[in-house]
Amino acid sequence: MKRNIAVIAGGDSAEIVISLQTADHIFNTLDKDLYNPYLIELKGLDWNVKIENKEYAIDKNDFSFIKDEKKIKFDFAYIAIHGTPGENGILQGYLQLLRIPHSTCDVLSSSLSFNKHACNSYLKSLGFNFANSVLLKQNESYSIKEIDNQLGMPCFVKPNADGSSFGISKVKKAEELNDAIKKAFKEGKEVIIEEFIDGLEVTCGLVKTKSESIVFPVTEVLPKKEFFDFEAKYDPDMAEEITPARISKELTIRIQKLSSEIYDALKCKGIVRVDYIIKNDELFILEANTVPGMTANSFIPKQVKAMDRDLKDILSLVIENEF
Repeated sequence: MKRNIAVIAGGDSAEIVISLQTADHIFNTLDKDLYNPYLIELKGLDWNVKIENKEYAIDKNDFSFIKDEKKIKFDFAYIAIHGTPGENGILQGYLQLLRIPHSTCDVLSSSLSFNKHACNSYLKSLGFNFANSVLLKQNESYSIKEIDNQLGMPCFVKPNADGSSFGISKVKKAEELNDAIKKAFKEGKEVIIEEFIDGLEVTCGLVKTKSESIVFPVTEVLPKKEFFDFEAKYDPDMAEEITPARISKELTIRIQKLSSEIYDALKCKGIVRVDYIIKNDELFILEANTVPGMTANSFIPKQVKAMDRDLKDILSLVIENEF
Protein backbone atom coordinates (compact mmCIF):
# COMPACT_ATOMS: atom_id res chain seq x y z
CA MET A 1 0.00 0.00 0.00
CA LYS A 2 1.28 3.46 -0.87
CA ARG A 3 2.27 5.74 2.00
CA ASN A 4 0.51 9.09 2.34
CA ILE A 5 3.15 11.82 2.37
CA ALA A 6 2.45 15.34 3.60
CA VAL A 7 4.73 17.83 1.82
CA ILE A 8 4.53 20.81 4.17
CA ALA A 9 5.18 24.32 2.83
CA GLY A 10 4.56 27.91 3.82
CA GLY A 11 5.51 29.07 7.28
CA ASP A 12 5.79 32.49 8.87
CA SER A 13 9.14 33.75 7.59
CA ALA A 14 9.97 36.07 4.70
CA GLU A 15 11.05 33.06 2.64
CA ILE A 16 7.56 31.62 2.20
CA VAL A 17 7.74 32.02 -1.60
CA ILE A 18 10.84 29.82 -1.76
CA SER A 19 9.25 27.31 0.60
CA LEU A 20 6.34 26.91 -1.82
CA GLN A 21 8.80 26.36 -4.69
CA THR A 22 10.78 23.84 -2.63
CA ALA A 23 7.60 21.94 -1.74
CA ASP A 24 6.39 21.97 -5.32
CA HIS A 25 9.69 20.49 -6.53
CA ILE A 26 9.63 17.79 -3.84
CA PHE A 27 5.96 17.04 -4.55
CA ASN A 28 6.63 16.59 -8.27
CA THR A 29 9.82 14.55 -7.70
CA LEU A 30 8.49 12.01 -5.20
CA ASP A 31 8.08 8.47 -6.52
CA LYS A 32 4.33 8.22 -7.29
CA ASP A 33 4.61 4.42 -7.50
CA LEU A 34 5.48 4.38 -3.79
CA TYR A 35 3.75 7.43 -2.36
CA ASN A 36 0.58 9.50 -2.41
CA PRO A 37 1.91 13.03 -1.89
CA TYR A 38 -0.28 15.84 -0.61
CA LEU A 39 0.74 19.49 -0.66
CA ILE A 40 -0.02 21.26 2.63
CA GLU A 41 0.37 24.98 3.22
CA LEU A 42 0.81 26.37 6.72
CA LYS A 43 0.53 30.06 7.43
CA GLY A 44 -0.02 31.03 11.03
CA LEU A 45 -2.89 28.86 12.25
CA ASP A 46 -4.35 28.51 8.74
CA TRP A 47 -3.42 24.96 7.63
CA ASN A 48 -4.81 23.54 4.41
CA VAL A 49 -4.30 20.68 1.98
CA LYS A 50 -4.34 21.87 -1.63
CA ILE A 51 -5.79 19.45 -4.21
CA GLU A 52 -6.67 20.57 -7.73
CA ASN A 53 -7.28 24.21 -6.77
CA LYS A 54 -9.41 23.19 -3.78
CA GLU A 55 -8.49 23.54 -0.13
CA TYR A 56 -9.26 21.14 2.70
CA ALA A 57 -8.71 22.24 6.29
CA ILE A 58 -6.22 20.28 8.39
CA ASP A 59 -7.52 18.96 11.71
CA LYS A 60 -4.67 19.97 14.04
CA ASN A 61 -5.78 17.39 16.62
CA ASP A 62 -4.31 14.57 14.55
CA PHE A 63 -2.95 16.27 11.38
CA SER A 64 -5.61 14.78 9.12
CA PHE A 65 -8.24 16.10 6.71
CA ILE A 66 -11.59 15.07 5.28
CA LYS A 67 -12.15 14.63 1.55
CA ASP A 68 -15.31 13.14 0.08
CA GLU A 69 -16.41 12.19 3.62
CA LYS A 70 -13.24 10.15 4.05
CA LYS A 71 -10.64 10.91 6.73
CA ILE A 72 -7.08 10.94 5.34
CA LYS A 73 -4.10 10.65 7.70
CA PHE A 74 -0.41 10.86 6.92
CA ASP A 75 2.33 8.27 7.27
CA PHE A 76 5.16 10.77 6.88
CA ALA A 77 5.74 14.53 6.73
CA TYR A 78 8.30 16.00 4.36
CA ILE A 79 9.06 19.45 5.80
CA ALA A 80 9.77 22.13 3.19
CA ILE A 81 9.38 25.23 5.37
CA HIS A 82 12.40 27.54 5.55
CA GLY A 83 12.28 29.47 8.80
CA THR A 84 9.66 29.19 11.52
CA PRO A 85 7.95 26.85 12.31
CA GLY A 86 9.55 24.27 10.03
CA GLU A 87 13.25 24.86 10.62
CA ASN A 88 13.43 25.74 14.31
CA GLY A 89 11.95 22.64 15.91
CA ILE A 90 8.38 23.84 16.51
CA LEU A 91 6.76 21.77 13.76
CA GLN A 92 9.04 18.84 14.56
CA GLY A 93 7.79 18.83 18.17
CA TYR A 94 4.16 18.85 17.04
CA LEU A 95 4.72 15.96 14.62
CA GLN A 96 6.63 13.94 17.20
CA LEU A 97 3.77 14.33 19.70
CA LEU A 98 1.47 12.81 17.07
CA ARG A 99 3.99 10.05 16.26
CA ILE A 100 4.26 11.19 12.65
CA PRO A 101 7.79 10.64 11.29
CA HIS A 102 9.32 13.55 9.39
CA SER A 103 12.18 14.36 7.05
CA THR A 104 14.33 16.71 9.11
CA CYS A 105 16.36 16.84 12.30
CA ASP A 106 14.50 16.39 15.57
CA VAL A 107 13.56 19.24 17.93
CA LEU A 108 16.88 19.92 19.67
CA SER A 109 19.03 19.72 16.53
CA SER A 110 16.61 21.89 14.55
CA SER A 111 16.37 24.52 17.29
CA LEU A 112 20.13 24.60 17.83
CA SER A 113 21.12 24.85 14.18
CA PHE A 114 18.50 27.56 13.54
CA ASN A 115 20.08 29.85 16.12
CA LYS A 116 23.34 30.86 14.44
CA HIS A 117 25.09 32.12 17.58
CA ALA A 118 24.11 29.12 19.72
CA CYS A 119 25.09 26.68 16.99
CA ASN A 120 28.41 28.40 16.34
CA SER A 121 29.20 28.48 20.07
CA TYR A 122 28.40 24.79 20.46
CA LEU A 123 30.44 23.71 17.43
CA LYS A 124 33.33 26.00 18.45
CA SER A 125 33.44 24.19 21.79
CA LEU A 126 34.02 20.97 19.84
CA GLY A 127 36.90 22.49 17.89
CA PHE A 128 35.16 23.58 14.70
CA ASN A 129 36.35 26.78 13.03
CA PHE A 130 34.19 29.91 12.64
CA ALA A 131 34.76 33.60 11.98
CA ASN A 132 34.61 35.83 15.05
CA SER A 133 31.16 37.24 15.82
CA VAL A 134 29.14 39.46 18.13
CA LEU A 135 25.54 38.87 19.26
CA LEU A 136 23.15 41.80 19.75
CA LYS A 137 19.76 41.56 21.46
CA GLN A 138 16.81 43.82 20.79
CA ASN A 139 16.47 46.80 23.14
CA GLU A 140 19.98 46.29 24.54
CA SER A 141 22.65 48.93 24.04
CA TYR A 142 25.73 48.28 21.90
CA SER A 143 28.87 50.14 20.95
CA ILE A 144 29.72 50.62 17.27
CA LYS A 145 33.32 51.37 18.27
CA GLU A 146 33.64 48.11 20.23
CA ILE A 147 32.16 46.09 17.38
CA ASP A 148 34.57 47.74 14.94
CA ASN A 149 37.53 47.07 17.26
CA GLN A 150 36.55 43.44 17.74
CA LEU A 151 35.61 42.46 14.19
CA GLY A 152 37.03 45.12 11.89
CA MET A 153 35.54 46.18 8.58
CA PRO A 154 34.03 44.94 6.41
CA CYS A 155 31.67 42.64 8.35
CA PHE A 156 28.34 40.90 7.85
CA VAL A 157 25.20 41.76 9.79
CA LYS A 158 22.50 39.06 9.88
CA PRO A 159 19.35 38.07 11.77
CA ASN A 160 20.52 35.49 14.32
CA ALA A 161 17.61 33.06 13.96
CA ASP A 162 16.05 33.17 10.54
CA GLY A 163 15.74 30.61 7.78
CA SER A 164 16.29 32.94 4.88
CA SER A 165 18.80 35.37 3.41
CA PHE A 166 16.65 38.39 4.20
CA GLY A 167 17.97 41.15 6.43
CA ILE A 168 21.64 40.50 5.63
CA SER A 169 24.06 43.37 4.92
CA LYS A 170 27.72 43.58 4.10
CA VAL A 171 29.01 46.62 5.99
CA LYS A 172 32.19 48.28 4.77
CA LYS A 173 32.33 51.26 7.11
CA ALA A 174 31.57 51.52 10.83
CA GLU A 175 29.15 54.39 10.22
CA GLU A 176 26.98 52.04 8.13
CA LEU A 177 26.54 49.56 11.00
CA ASN A 178 23.52 51.16 12.66
CA ASP A 179 21.37 51.03 9.53
CA ALA A 180 22.40 47.42 8.86
CA ILE A 181 21.59 46.42 12.45
CA LYS A 182 18.15 48.04 12.23
CA LYS A 183 17.52 46.18 8.96
CA ALA A 184 18.44 42.84 10.53
CA PHE A 185 16.30 43.49 13.62
CA LYS A 186 13.25 43.74 11.33
CA GLU A 187 13.64 39.98 10.75
CA GLY A 188 14.13 38.89 14.36
CA LYS A 189 14.89 39.78 17.97
CA GLU A 190 18.61 39.01 17.80
CA VAL A 191 21.31 40.06 15.36
CA ILE A 192 24.68 38.42 14.76
CA ILE A 193 27.58 40.43 13.34
CA GLU A 194 30.35 38.34 11.80
CA GLU A 195 33.91 39.08 10.81
CA PHE A 196 34.36 39.20 7.03
CA ILE A 197 36.52 36.37 5.66
CA ASP A 198 37.77 37.15 2.17
CA GLY A 199 37.75 33.79 0.45
CA LEU A 200 35.92 31.31 -1.78
CA GLU A 201 32.41 30.28 -0.73
CA VAL A 202 31.53 26.61 -1.14
CA THR A 203 28.70 24.39 0.03
CA CYS A 204 28.28 20.66 0.53
CA GLY A 205 25.10 18.64 0.99
CA LEU A 206 24.75 15.20 2.53
CA VAL A 207 22.28 12.68 3.90
CA LYS A 208 22.72 9.73 6.24
CA THR A 209 20.24 6.89 6.54
CA LYS A 210 20.22 3.36 7.93
CA SER A 211 20.84 1.97 4.45
CA GLU A 212 23.24 4.54 2.98
CA SER A 213 25.30 7.61 3.85
CA ILE A 214 25.93 9.97 0.95
CA VAL A 215 28.09 13.10 0.93
CA PHE A 216 27.33 15.10 -2.20
CA PRO A 217 29.86 16.90 -4.42
CA VAL A 218 31.09 20.32 -3.28
CA THR A 219 29.69 23.38 -5.08
CA GLU A 220 31.68 26.55 -5.67
CA VAL A 221 29.62 29.74 -5.34
CA LEU A 222 30.55 32.88 -7.27
CA PRO A 223 27.94 35.59 -6.64
CA LYS A 224 27.76 38.38 -9.19
CA LYS A 225 26.76 40.75 -6.40
CA GLU A 226 28.72 41.77 -3.29
CA PHE A 227 27.70 38.58 -1.50
CA PHE A 228 25.38 35.60 -1.76
CA ASP A 229 22.10 37.22 -0.66
CA PHE A 230 18.51 36.13 -1.29
CA GLU A 231 18.50 37.33 -4.91
CA ALA A 232 21.81 35.65 -5.70
CA LYS A 233 20.63 32.44 -4.05
CA TYR A 234 17.45 32.04 -6.11
CA ASP A 235 18.05 33.98 -9.33
CA PRO A 236 20.25 31.85 -11.64
CA ASP A 237 21.55 35.01 -13.31
CA MET A 238 22.86 36.45 -10.05
CA ALA A 239 25.46 33.78 -9.22
CA GLU A 240 27.64 31.24 -10.92
CA GLU A 241 27.55 27.84 -9.26
CA ILE A 242 30.11 25.24 -10.26
CA THR A 243 29.70 21.59 -9.27
CA PRO A 244 32.08 19.99 -8.56
CA ALA A 245 34.03 22.94 -7.19
CA ARG A 246 37.36 23.79 -8.88
CA ILE A 247 39.42 22.95 -5.83
CA SER A 248 41.95 20.21 -5.11
CA LYS A 249 40.85 16.66 -4.45
CA GLU A 250 42.43 16.89 -0.99
CA LEU A 251 40.44 20.01 -0.10
CA THR A 252 37.25 18.48 -1.46
CA ILE A 253 37.73 15.43 0.77
CA ARG A 254 38.39 17.70 3.77
CA ILE A 255 35.15 19.59 3.16
CA GLN A 256 33.14 16.40 2.74
CA LYS A 257 34.68 14.86 5.86
CA LEU A 258 34.05 18.03 7.88
CA SER A 259 30.44 18.17 6.67
CA SER A 260 29.96 14.59 7.86
CA GLU A 261 31.47 15.43 11.26
CA ILE A 262 29.19 18.48 11.65
CA TYR A 263 26.17 16.36 10.67
CA ASP A 264 27.02 13.92 13.45
CA ALA A 265 27.91 16.61 16.01
CA LEU A 266 24.51 18.25 15.53
CA LYS A 267 22.76 14.84 15.48
CA CYS A 268 21.24 15.71 12.14
CA LYS A 269 18.72 13.71 10.15
CA GLY A 270 17.56 13.97 6.56
CA ILE A 271 19.22 16.13 3.91
CA VAL A 272 21.50 18.85 5.30
CA ARG A 273 23.75 21.42 3.62
CA VAL A 274 26.84 23.01 5.19
CA ASP A 275 28.26 26.29 3.87
CA TYR A 276 31.91 27.36 4.11
CA ILE A 277 34.42 30.06 3.25
CA ILE A 278 37.90 28.90 2.17
CA LYS A 279 40.80 31.25 2.84
CA ASN A 280 44.37 30.04 2.18
CA ASP A 281 43.12 26.43 2.44
CA GLU A 282 41.65 27.17 5.90
CA LEU A 283 37.98 26.24 6.25
CA PHE A 284 35.59 28.58 8.05
CA ILE A 285 32.08 27.24 8.68
CA LEU A 286 29.28 29.64 7.79
CA GLU A 287 26.25 27.59 8.84
CA ALA A 288 24.46 24.25 8.68
CA ASN A 289 21.10 24.29 6.88
CA THR A 290 18.78 21.55 8.12
CA VAL A 291 15.97 22.42 5.67
CA PRO A 292 17.99 23.39 2.60
CA GLY A 293 16.31 24.82 -0.47
CA MET A 294 15.08 22.19 -2.91
CA THR A 295 13.87 24.32 -5.81
CA ALA A 296 15.05 23.45 -9.32
CA ASN A 297 17.71 26.16 -8.89
CA SER A 298 18.87 25.03 -5.44
CA PHE A 299 22.22 23.46 -4.61
CA ILE A 300 21.02 20.04 -3.42
CA PRO A 301 19.20 18.94 -6.62
CA LYS A 302 22.20 20.10 -8.67
CA GLN A 303 24.68 18.25 -6.46
CA VAL A 304 22.60 15.06 -6.64
CA LYS A 305 22.48 15.36 -10.43
CA ALA A 306 26.25 15.94 -10.58
CA MET A 307 26.88 12.62 -8.87
CA ASP A 308 24.56 10.83 -11.32
CA ARG A 309 21.99 10.03 -8.67
CA ASP A 310 18.25 10.50 -8.98
CA LEU A 311 16.72 13.01 -6.56
CA LYS A 312 13.59 10.84 -6.48
CA ASP A 313 15.64 8.00 -4.99
CA ILE A 314 17.33 10.28 -2.46
CA LEU A 315 13.92 11.49 -1.24
CA SER A 316 12.77 7.88 -0.95
CA LEU A 317 15.86 7.12 1.17
CA VAL A 318 14.89 9.91 3.57
CA ILE A 319 11.32 8.65 3.86
CA GLU A 320 12.06 4.94 4.15
CA ASN A 321 14.68 5.62 6.82
CA GLU A 322 11.80 6.21 9.26
CA PHE A 323 10.17 2.83 8.76
